[in-house]
Amino acid sequence: MQIDILNTFEELSQKAGDIIIREIQNNKKLLLCTATGETPTRTYELLGKEYEIQPGLFDQLRVIKLDEWGGISMDNPATCESYLQTHLINALQIPVSRYIGFNSNPSNPKQECSRIMEKLNREGPIDLCILGLGMNGHLALNEPAGFLQPHCHVSKLSAQSLEHSMISEIQIKPKYGLTLGMADIMLSKMIILMINGVKKKDIVSRLFSKKITSSLPASFLWLHPNVICLVEKDSLS
Repeated sequence: MQIDILNTFEELSQKAGDIIIREIQNNKKLLLCTATGETPTRTYELLGKEYEIQPGLFDQLRVIKLDEWGGISMDNPATCESYLQTHLINALQIPVSRYIGFNSNPSNPKQECSRIMEKLNREGPIDLCILGLGMNGHLALNEPAGFLQPHCHVSKLSAQSLEHSMISEIQIKPKYGLTLGMADIMLSKMIILMINGVKKKDIVSRLFSKKITSSLPASFLWLHPNVICLVEKDSLS
């Protein structure tokens, strides 16, 4: 894992954006896996500004959603779908034909995971995966557990995940998570792990101990050959 320490959140976001743009320039059909939440928001905004300068750069880009809150309607502002449409998909004019995303409220969640898995098998592997670090060390919605799931699956959400800022203000909480599995993530050709915020100090300290354990899913990134960890200095002990 390559660790780059950035002084500010803006520097972190700019560095992530520069890497993404470079990789798209090298592979216009790049399959980009996108996390949601506060951490990547500024990076996606910078990609939108790049689109205004050179829209042709993104005309073959493919996007796959990393995870989703399950059991709430797709048009709920708290969904990962609403977030991505607002911050990335619309800004880069990504059509449905180049976007793969979980339905947040499927009639059969397991079948929905199978549908996404089928699409990923056809379109993948992921070229570049954008990840954030959960407060409990989760990666996507792969929660700390005695064992981890390799592929797309229905996830039982931890109490800590249910306090996530994206869903903190909605009355009806998600009943489950829908997420790519650890193998799906680890098969990515390149991974950017973005970490910011003083609240992450404890979990960052655990991650940087390099102890690989299913109780800290993000620790498995130490096994990947091409991870760039961009961390804001305020997140370090």
